[in-house]
Amino acid sequence: MTQTAPISDEQIRQLVDSFYDKIRADADLRPIFERVVAGDCETRLAKMYEFWSSVILTSGFYKGSLVAVRKHMGGLEIGLLDRCLALFGESCDELLDRETAGLSWLKAAHVAESLKLLLFCRPDRPWLRNAS
Repeated sequence: MTQTAPISDEQIRQLVDSFYDKIRADADLRPIFERVVAGDCETRLAKMYEFWSSVILTSGFYKGSLVAVRKHMGGLEIGLLDRCLALFGESCDELLDRETAGLSWLKAAHVAESLKLLLFCRPDRPWLRNAS
């Protein structure tokens, strides 16, 4: 097994920039992204650098909450969240060595699953139990 150098803060910034460039280029995801950044892209990207640093490096820099993000995510469907994860994976594969890309994508997949639970899980609506 080869030893992989830890991902740097600069690589995380490049990864986030690449990922959000892909989101902005996607006709379905761009309107959601624009609503979330609401004219303050630099501040939002700085928060995303902190967030992904916290996720990938477990740095603890990010002090926000996924629950707070939920209110800005109107129009995001499970399929679009899956597309976001695929775009993140593309950026990982383009910018990182294979092992680091795989580990970073796996952490992103855990974030995506958490977001799915926050955005789409409705215990008050037992629609899955009643589905035929």
